[in-house]
Amino acid sequence: MNSAALPLSPRLSPAVFCIVLAAHGLLFWALLRQQSFFLLPTQNVLSMRLLTPAAPQPEAVPPVPQPVETPKPLRKPVPQPVPQPVPQPVPVETVAPAPAAPESVVTEPVAAAPPSEMQPLFDAAYLANPRPSYPPLSRRLGEEGKVMLRVRVAASGQPLAVEVQAGSGSARLDQAALDAVRRWRFVPARRGSEAVAATVLVPIVFSLNAHGAGSFK
Repeated sequence: MNSAALPLSPRLSPAVFCIVLAAHGLLFWALLRQQSFFLLPTQNVLSMRLLTPAAPQPEAVPPVPQPVETPKPLRKPVPQPVPQPVPQPVPVETVAPAPAAPESVVTEPVAAAPPSEMQPLFDAAYLANPRPSYPPLSRRLGEEGKVMLRVRVAASGQPLAVEVQAGSGSARLDQAALDAVRRWRFVPARRGSEAVAATVLVPIVFSLNAHGAGSFK
């Protein structure tokens, strides 16, 4: 808009005209500033800083070792012997020993002697036991021998059991001995004064003499 073409109104004063003109000038200047802001390229500002290298540190010099003095060993004072007091003997009262108590004598009980034992008897004369008969056939055949009988005798003197412990070699002689002893009587065995049952061995010997007669032992 051109301000010169506008007819001046007789109503506007010079002061108002100046203000309007100044406002237009400011507006125009603002437009120019805005265009210059968009047209100017952006410039990158580089800043550089020069670094000064640090001064080298002086090398540390090791300290010179000082000679160390070896301390001299101290001599220990030799202890002087201290005289010890001589102990005085203490009188000891002698105490007489108490008389020993008499030892009690323990008398062990004497074991009673076992009662004497007596075996059964069969050869007493008063028993009158019959002699065994010699078997006729054994006599004719000349059979001889010894029979050992085992006899169990009761406390009454009667034979309870009779058996052949050792035979003569002849059954007839053995049987003749058994038959005879089973009829015998015995003196019973005794233990002290008591009659008890016991076992006894009875030998029977069959022997022929020169005349053919039999004998017994």
